[in-house]
Amino acid sequence: MTDHQRQALMRRAIHLSAENVQRGGGPFGAVIVRDGTIVGEGFNRVTASNDPTAHAEMVAIREACRHLKTFTLAGCEIYTSCEPCPMCLSAIYWARLDRIWFANTKVDAAEIQFDDHFIYDELAKDVAHRTIPMRGMLRDEALAVFRDWQANASRIRY
Repeated sequence: MTDHQRQALMRRAIHLSAENVQRGGGPFGAVIVRDGTIVGEGFNRVTASNDPTAHAEMVAIREACRHLKTFTLAGCEIYTSCEPCPMCLSAIYWARLDRIWFANTKVDAAEIQFDDHFIYDELAKDVAHRTIPMRGMLRDEALAVFRDWQANASRIRY
């Protein structure tokens, strides 16, 4: 793919973010591409859908997976108007996208009150020291389910 094509894809992601701002939504857009063809798009829908996970990248991943009828996006790239937050970055890894292209940085986002630094700090802490209390329970029962899944010869690995 040429630089001109990549720039056009990034401009599409930026355009989606700008359109969403005009509708009263957050300033984020994303495009997922396979072999030069857009297979998924998204813009921030957090407030529109009352869904804190409806970030542009998450919406684009869901759309691309529906379109391609798969849970893995290996062979695809994402163009996003801003460096992904920790949740979106994790989803990108889980989806196995090949490459991330971004425009604004996480520092740019923090300057307009979209600061994820506290999440990175929380993830680095031991579970016992996180802001939201976390306590384990019924592990033996849950481990039995893990063993059942592992013993299932027809399981689908992901």
